[in-house]
Amino acid sequence: MKPNDKKEFLKFVSFVKFPDGYASNIAHCVNVDGGKFTELESHGCHVFMQRLLPVGIRHLLLEDVVKPITLLSRFFSQLTAKTLRKTDMFQLRHDIVQVLCKFEMIFPPTFFISMMHVMVHLPEEALLAGPVNYRWMYPIKMLLGELKKSVRNRAKPEGSIIEAWVQYESLTFCGMYLKDVETAFNRPQRNNDGDMRNEKLFVFARSARLFGDLG
Repeated sequence: MKPNDKKEFLKFVSFVKFPDGYASNIAHCVNVDGGKFTELESHGCHVFMQRLLPVGIRHLLLEDVVKPITLLSRFFSQLTAKTLRKTDMFQLRHDIVQVLCKFEMIFPPTFFISMMHVMVHLPEEALLAGPVNYRWMYPIKMLLGELKKSVRNRAKPEGSIIEAWVQYESLTFCGMYLKDVETAFNRPQRNNDGDMRNEKLFVFARSARLFGDLG
C-alpha cells in the first residue's frame, strides 16, 4: 500500500466496533500516525483477517491483489465455522492450493515460509479432528487471563490460583441474582444497536454476555 492508502485503511479499522463478546476492541490496537498495529492478540488477528481485511482493501489495491486475499479470508471463515460439511472441506482443500498459486504471482519467494504451507493441511485436519471452533484455545485463554487478575499471593501460586478460582465462581454465581448491583450480567452492552430480532438482518441481534475484559 501507498502511505496515504495505509493511513486510510487504518482509519477505517479504528472506527470498527464489534458486539460484546465477539472480539476484543481492535480499534484500540490501531496506531494511525505510526502506521501499524500494537498489542493485537491472535484472536483479534483472526477476526481482522476474516472480517475486516477484505472489506478495507477492496478499493485500495488492484483487483488481482484483492481477489486472492479475499479468497484467503473466505477460506478461514469457512474453516472456522461452527458447522462443517465434508464436501466443503474437500472443496477447501482444492481451493487453497489455487489461492496459494495466485499468491505466488504477487508476493516474493521470501513471503512463503512454512506457515504458508500449513494452510494446505488445515482442511485435512478439520476432517480428522472436527470443527476448529471446538478445539482452539481462545475461550480458555480469556478465562485464564481473568483468573490471573484475581491472583494476589505471588509467593504461593498454587493456593492463590485455586482460591481465585473459587472466588471467581462464587462472584459469577452471585452476580446472576443481584438486581440492584451492576455486574457482567446486567450492565449495558458496549456496542448496543438496539433490539433487531424482528428485522431481516439478525446476525448480531442476539444479546451477548461479556466474557472477561475484552477492551
